[in-house]
Amino acid sequence: MKKAMIFGTFALLGLASCKKDYTCTCTSTVAGVSASESVTINDTKKNAEEACNEGDATSTVLGITSTVDCEIQ
Repeated sequence: MKKAMIFGTFALLGLASCKKDYTCTCTSTVAGVSASESVTINDTKKNAEEACNEGDATSTVLGITSTVDCEIQ
């Protein structure tokens, strides 16, 4: 009986790391004007957050700063 409970516990933990759909929303801001775009990422939550955060960026060209901020929704 103990072996069945231990196996069941590990099976539940394995299901917790299943791939799911996560929405990554990136907001671009240039000179005070914003625009948003969303992308669906099918992965584990940790991997989806890492992939989404790779889109974060800030740059300045000719004194105009542009930023891109991406977040999992």
